[in-house]
Amino acid sequence: MWPLLTLLQSSAKSWKVHHLAAELQQKGLMHDLDTSPEKDLFKRNFLLMNALYELQDMLLPKQWLQVQAMDIQLFRLVPSNADLLHHSDASLRDYYLDWANYDTCSNVVKEMLDSFWSSYQEYIGLNHQLMHKGQALRVFELDESATDKQIRKQWRKLALKWHPDRDQGNAERFKQVCEAWQTLRDKSLVA
Repeated sequence: MWPLLTLLQSSAKSWKVHHLAAELQQKGLMHDLDTSPEKDLFKRNFLLMNALYELQDMLLPKQWLQVQAMDIQLFRLVPSNADLLHHSDASLRDYYLDWANYDTCSNVVKEMLDSFWSSYQEYIGLNHQLMHKGQALRVFELDESATDKQIRKQWRKLALKWHPDRDQGNAERFKQVCEAWQTLRDKSLVA
């Protein structure tokens, strides 16, 4: 928690959870936590969110730590509606503060990662109308005969490979994979 607080105090900028993870990894403070790539990513995210919510509670009422996956920032002044903000994300806070959720099964992790990536796609403002099915399949390194199961499997593989939290991650490639996924999962688009 303390290296995380030091990092937040050293910059007035807003952080995304995956940028915080990458920064902590670069400093050698966050290591691989599981042999499964999906569970490793989940566990690192869990630890970060747990620490952020713990810090948020510790800093109140003198400072406000805004904890949202895409907008994490430390404020010297506590907003007047801090109680409302604190209450509005109570279920998410409860989830990340409950250590029973840390070592969850792979299927639940996959569902949560799919949900996160969908939210991330909405956040970065993808326009899946720009990519045709054939182009999306090329991004996925698949041909026209690919089944829905193969597409989903390749989506998870490429999203994990290029996710910005990963050591060899690439935000631009990740965005391209997300756009391809948007096209391929929308059955109404024509080739």
